[in-house]
Amino acid sequence: MPGRHFLHIPGPTNIPDRILNAMRVAMEDHRSAAFPDLALPLFDGLKKLFKTSSGTPFIFPATGTGAWEAVLVNTLSAGDRVLSPRFGQFSHLWIDLARRHGLDVVIQQEAWGTGAAPEHIHDALKADTAHAIKAVMVVQNETATGVTSDIAAVRRAIDTASHPAMLFVDGVSSIGSIDFRMDEWGVDGAITGSQKGLMLPAGLGLCCVSVKALEAQKNARANNPLRRCFFDFDDMLKTNKDGYFPYTPSLPMLYGLREALAVLFEEGLERVFARHHFLAGGVRAAVLDGWGLQLCAQAPKWYSDTVSAVMVPDGFNGGDVIKRAFTRYNLALGAGLSEVAGKLFRIGHLGDLNELMCLGAITGSEMAMRDIGIDVEPGSGAAAAEEFYRKADAQYMAKAAA
Repeated sequence: MPGRHFLHIPGPTNIPDRILNAMRVAMEDHRSAAFPDLALPLFDGLKKLFKTSSGTPFIFPATGTGAWEAVLVNTLSAGDRVLSPRFGQFSHLWIDLARRHGLDVVIQQEAWGTGAAPEHIHDALKADTAHAIKAVMVVQNETATGVTSDIAAVRRAIDTASHPAMLFVDGVSSIGSIDFRMDEWGVDGAITGSQKGLMLPAGLGLCCVSVKALEAQKNARANNPLRRCFFDFDDMLKTNKDGYFPYTPSLPMLYGLREALAVLFEEGLERVFARHHFLAGGVRAAVLDGWGLQLCAQAPKWYSDTVSAVMVPDGFNGGDVIKRAFTRYNLALGAGLSEVAGKLFRIGHLGDLNELMCLGAITGSEMAMRDIGIDVEPGSGAAAAEEFYRKADAQYMAKAAA
């Protein structure tokens, strides 16, 4: 049917026209004297995005997975021990990547629908009197289950245990949408990708590392280093300082990144975070109050402001909702992954969107559910979300203006 496609997966997200237009550029010499005018401000902008004054950002032509790898292989040595809670598909995949590189991963298995448990991290580090654990790896926002972990609490757990382990955080589906404070939370390696809160196509793996992490890189290079070439920080550091890259960068993506950062900073990061919280609240009202269904996130403290994972009733398959929404209503919803495959569908609500766009996703999801036989009252989800948006608007505007 004619009309716009409703993209409501938790990434890639909708790309604003001004960012698309910024990417329509002719190719140019990436080694010209003028190129640093484009590149150098990007590094400053990323420091502002990550909320760091002392961190060093890197821009790789890759994805968040590439940034995962870059942080690990540059700061750790072969056989090093790392600690990681596993509570969803993406925390599982990061652990798998670490193991493939020869790292000794101590896994803390948490229930899917919850997140990182600071008390478990504290206890593991307190017991590690030999300080064999070199890093803690945490996914801030687990899109598979719609769960956000408290990174500030994780930092407090590390500090209370008086442990020197570095803190690495996957912020792929949170940075640019949910509050992230690299310096304040003592994050040593922060990771994101271009296709979510930054509202770009997939294609950039972005990371930022602390002074402590760069010191660890020097030690790792001298002590049984992990193999690296494309993701070597040293190659980047040598060229980035002058506004260049060690290999050919993606020109359209760099111009798009410049515009994406401008979009975020014009709105203001705090307003961006408040908007995502506000919009997520309407989606949650639709699920819980309107449809009477449950979220995969087991308690409000875990609720994600970028994606809601909606549990379908027993006897139904979330994949059927997704297929019907796409084929009949031109609405893309996220699928359940791994342990929650078929048990849920996911509504992404991050990036360039507003209330009416969320209401479109809610209405489409509702019709798809009814079409496959799930007994939700017609209009109930939209009505609950509408009332939330109407009544919470003043509160959102006050928070955004603060």
